[in-house]
Amino acid sequence: MSCIVTNNLKKSYGSRVGIENLSMTVAAGELIGFLGPNGAGKTTTIRLLMGLLKPTSGDASVFAQDCWLQSHKVKADVGYLPGDLRLYPWFTAKNALKIFGRVHGKDFSREGERLTQLFDLDPTLRVDRMSRGTRQKLGLVLALAPRPKLLILDEPTSGLDPIVQYKLNTTLRSLADQGHTVFFSSHTLSEVEALCDRVMILRKGKVVANETIASLRDRAKRVVTIFWKDSAAHEKISPPPFLTINQKNSRSWTGTIEADAMELLQWCQDKPIADLSIEQPDLTALFQQYYISPEDSR
Repeated sequence: MSCIVTNNLKKSYGSRVGIENLSMTVAAGELIGFLGPNGAGKTTTIRLLMGLLKPTSGDASVFAQDCWLQSHKVKADVGYLPGDLRLYPWFTAKNALKIFGRVHGKDFSREGERLTQLFDLDPTLRVDRMSRGTRQKLGLVLALAPRPKLLILDEPTSGLDPIVQYKLNTTLRSLADQGHTVFFSSHTLSEVEALCDRVMILRKGKVVANETIASLRDRAKRVVTIFWKDSAAHEKISPPPFLTINQKNSRSWTGTIEADAMELLQWCQDKPIADLSIEQPDLTALFQQYYISPEDSR
């Protein structure tokens, strides 16, 4: 079943385009990373999905409910963490969970207590005495406590320390395994790579890639360093066609391969090589191809 569907979704702010012709489908149970640099249109997309903005054209739906016309129904099924989280200064985790429970007509106290302990959050600490990271933890507790069918999180790890990030990732992965859908935005490749099944890359308001992390890895190049036994060992050796050398010195070559590592190992068998290093696929370079256009690099 489709959880999120958008068709030619567009949002303009006067002459400036926030997003343009955005069409996507997110299935129930997926864990999707919405990746892009600041200003790419991630937050605009999320606000449209939450019914906080009216689209200029096109449409968006969550669980077959129009995000603008039926936004009250959408909000009832969605756990949401905004990128610009704002909370009442007198909120604590304890009283905020009670208020949210009354709004939803449910008791979130047990799950809320579990989450406050998980994220090491003092349930009686007021928002006006919290650090930025602590406020972010409270926002996550409020989004997660209802155990919603869909979580929409706008840069959820902002301000969190690595331990809390790890706990959050484990929680999100567990929810996805149980059939919940997680859609979160980020501009950080490492957290998307570690957590997501699929990634959508947004650039200047348009989706420029929509594929699994596995398929991205298959296309990414591995970085290779060959260490020669002595400075004269490689003078008469030419690299194979699948190996692109980016740097040479008297004792080593460094480059990238576009083939299976076994092909490189077979080529190396009769060469005077002292050592060989084959690193993981360089996804960073692959993502930068989407972020940086020729005009940007001039």
